[in-house]
Amino acid sequence: MKHRAMSAVVCLVGLTCLSAVSPAVAEDAPAATRQQAATFQVAPARAGRVLAGVHTAGRVVDAGDVVRYSWPGIYFEGRFRGTGVGIVLDDPDNDYDVQIDGKTVTTLVTPAPGTHWVRGLSKGRHSVRLVKRSESPWTTSEFGGLVAVPGGAILPRPAPRHRQIEFIGNSYTAGYGNTSTTRECTGEEVNRTTNADLGFAALTARKLGADYQINAFSGRGMVRNYGGGEPGTSYRTYYDRALLSVDGDVWKKPVTWRPQLVVVGLGINDFSTPLNPGEQWTLPEALVDDFRASYHGFLDTLRARYGPRTVIVVSATHVYGTTLLAETTEQIVRERNAQGDHRVRYWYYSDEGMEYTGCHWHPSLADHELISSRLDDVIDTLPLRW
Repeated sequence: MKHRAMSAVVCLVGLTCLSAVSPAVAEDAPAATRQQAATFQVAPARAGRVLAGVHTAGRVVDAGDVVRYSWPGIYFEGRFRGTGVGIVLDDPDNDYDVQIDGKTVTTLVTPAPGTHWVRGLSKGRHSVRLVKRSESPWTTSEFGGLVAVPGGAILPRPAPRHRQIEFIGNSYTAGYGNTSTTRECTGEEVNRTTNADLGFAALTARKLGADYQINAFSGRGMVRNYGGGEPGTSYRTYYDRALLSVDGDVWKKPVTWRPQLVVVGLGINDFSTPLNPGEQWTLPEALVDDFRASYHGFLDTLRARYGPRTVIVVSATHVYGTTLLAETTEQIVRERNAQGDHRVRYWYYSDEGMEYTGCHWHPSLADHELISSRLDDVIDTLPLRW
């Protein structure tokens, strides 16, 4: 569901949404302090050449004065000197966390076009991190960079991290509805309760001190989407794009993006719902054959893009009522290994201990912590050259 903000709104963590002016400091500050400290304002502005002042590992299109993007979990990191910083955004569809010196100080809910200010900080140098929480394949987001407060300055951007991980997947990887307190959610509630930055992908990367991409698209499968929807398309239709809603868009991969690890989590949507009359596969066996051949083709694409040293983890998990995902992905990995590619590994994570209390029976925050912990154990066994 596409959501449009009707007015400029800033929502603070743990507080109500306020327009025009709202207080914010670190989210663990006392309530009275939060109500009296920093000021957030909205005013039109542009910040100049964006990528000169921030670091990002996400798939973005550099348009000079703005960068455009679509995938969930994209983050921008910068540094500044002064008592505040302005964040230039135009994205009335998505939610963002703003982190100052490692702590979330506010959540911008569907921010209107303009500069969103963080003020009332202590004098000196600070780090700022802006991260896109929600998922919005139907639209394109714009970030216009950072703006210094009077007397302050935007400092040189942080250096990229040597470690790089690319996460490829569906709603599980995107963190779909993971902060929800109920399984029953409207489309609007899914948008507001999805937080890719608290999903297993981001959790794992941060523990490893790695830059990362979360290239996840809910409801999409390797060859078949959830419920057989939008036939003729699949995750592979969109993988090469930076802007998901732009047909034919191709992300221009920078030479600096060469992940040592790629984690692929596709297939839940292919097998979690029964075949419908009129779909191109009349029998489950035909779907399995197509899935297997297409998965091999996708792995060939990753190998050609990232070279023979990158470790690729093919992941699978429990799917209610069927074992086809687990069995087929394990077979695919055995076949790759038999062909001499031993840097393709299989990872199955069970549903033991999982709550599935997120929207529509998706993993909860606790579940994402558990999945991340299990992935940590797998990563410890991999032949990575960090």
